Amino acid sequence: MASRFLRRRLSPLGVSRTLLHDYTEAHSLPCELKFGTSVSIFAYLRAFSSSSGAAKFDFTDLTHVFVLFHFSRPHTWYPIARKKNRSVVLHVGPTNSGKTFHALKQLESSSSGIYCGPLRLLAWEVAKRLNKAKVPCDLITGQEREEIEGAKHKAVTVEMADVTSEYDCAVIDEIQARQYESTYYKLSMVGCRTRGHSFTRALLGIPANELHLCGDAAAVPLIKEILGVTDDDVKVQYYERLSPLVPSKVPLGPFSNIKRGDCIVTFSRQEIYKLKKKVQDGGKHLCSVVYGSLPAETRTRQASMFNDASSEFDVLVASDAIGMGLNLNISRIIFSTLKKYDGLQMRDLTVPEIKQISGRAGRYQSKFPVGEVTCLHRKDLPLLHEALDSPSPTLERAGLFPTYDLLFMYSRLHLNCGLYQILEHFVENAKLSANYFLADCEDMLKVAAVIDELPLGLQDKYLFCVSPVDMDDDISSQGLTQFAQSYAKNGIVRLREMFTPGTLQVPKTSTALKELESIHKVLDLYVWLSFRLEESFPDQKLAASQKAICSSLIEEFLERQGWQVPSIKRLSRRAITSSRFSHSASFL
Repeated sequence: MASRFLRRRLSPLGVSRTLLHDYTEAHSLPCELKFGTSVSIFAYLRAFSSSSGAAKFDFTDLTHVFVLFHFSRPHTWYPIARKKNRSVVLHVGPTNSGKTFHALKQLESSSSGIYCGPLRLLAWEVAKRLNKAKVPCDLITGQEREEIEGAKHKAVTVEMADVTSEYDCAVIDEIQARQYESTYYKLSMVGCRTRGHSFTRALLGIPANELHLCGDAAAVPLIKEILGVTDDDVKVQYYERLSPLVPSKVPLGPFSNIKRGDCIVTFSRQEIYKLKKKVQDGGKHLCSVVYGSLPAETRTRQASMFNDASSEFDVLVASDAIGMGLNLNISRIIFSTLKKYDGLQMRDLTVPEIKQISGRAGRYQSKFPVGEVTCLHRKDLPLLHEALDSPSPTLERAGLFPTYDLLFMYSRLHLNCGLYQILEHFVENAKLSANYFLADCEDMLKVAAVIDELPLGLQDKYLFCVSPVDMDDDISSQGLTQFAQSYAKNGIVRLREMFTPGTLQVPKTSTALKELESIHKVLDLYVWLSFRLEESFPDQKLAASQKAICSSLIEEFLERQGWQVPSIKRLSRRAITSSRFSHSASFL
């Protein structure tokens, strides 16, 4: 049975069934007993490569028949989904149009289902909503597992989508925001270059009777073309914005014009601090802050304070992190600038970016039913108005990336190649159809360059490469390096060997705050690894508690800066002082 399964999975990749037959029949039983017939090809090949019979299998025989670099038929990678005639509904419309609401109503009424979102915050929100509606729903993200007894529904980040389990209903949210690449913002939307393949995998691979996709109308032509070869039934449901959005003809003017419900948007930590101070120096308002490198828990609490009508924090200063994942009662969006540095260059915001951020004003059925949008500077108003009046550019291609299965097969053909070289070869030689682009693997290459020298198997190197590490952050990258080195040397990574409790303090400067945020990233990474290598990363509970302490220290910093009052529930002082990290940690 397992050997037939393996041949069936390899056939779409170009591997001859006849060639594999003799080699797989003899070695299928151990794999079948260990993993079952629903085993992923990754688990099967990992077991097969370490079995006594693997040495007898000459992978070089595949050279002329194994077309590793041809990605022209990715829909065939998902045979379970292809057995279904899926009903696909595209819910398309602008922000605040109710498209996701209607998709979630279908999920809520289904007998089983899965929600896939781009952010943990969205998965949290959906899990909370379904459980409140008495629909038991598990929460699964890279760093969290919350299982509810009897649950037949899941809310997950898109990378965690299970494409081997069948569902009655599935929802993929914000599908345009991360998946696709157009010539208009090929270089500017880093997310669509790096995470696009996860959305494509969910789109093609989730075996659901009903698949609901939520996003912008710009994605419709491409999705129809991609699904044109899958035999899925596709229909489009269009939505209009439920509350009006009014672009102002004049800039904000003096900061005395700031009012309750305003959100000032800027694109750097330094500017967030400056603008917050400038607003609060006026003496009329207190500010919540939201930006990407804040811990997700802190972002959620800051947003809750801003939304609370009884709170004194009635103004928000934020980055484009507000574009999705947080429900915010914003009256007016005020752009401090329409330029941002995207990691490559300083550039104007794109039409989709301006629309996504602007659309956060005037949430339907909130205390601000009419949204406004303006700029700090008059010179930015023409670009703002032009973008809001323009359609989003048509999305042209969807992201793909080689699966571990393909990387493993390639490694058997090139035994002297490290993971870095293998990834490079795929980038250089991949053959794709016009509907797809190869996802950016620059971050993976940075990790591979570090860990290729370690005595680790390919599967472990791959795991570290896809982990949520920020290689542009010195503390985060050093944390990953230490984890990998300790794992390679000892087979176990003890958190206490890298942290000494009791020495970290509430940060007093923005530099110290950034360091604490980086430590939070390292702890987040440990938790992520602990879910995948449980026996080797056994201190999951300790790491999770230290993450909570980091968040508490960051909140206390915000309080001391006058950004936040101690009205929210935080850890006690005793809990903080008894469990702080040591500055002597070797990656600091």
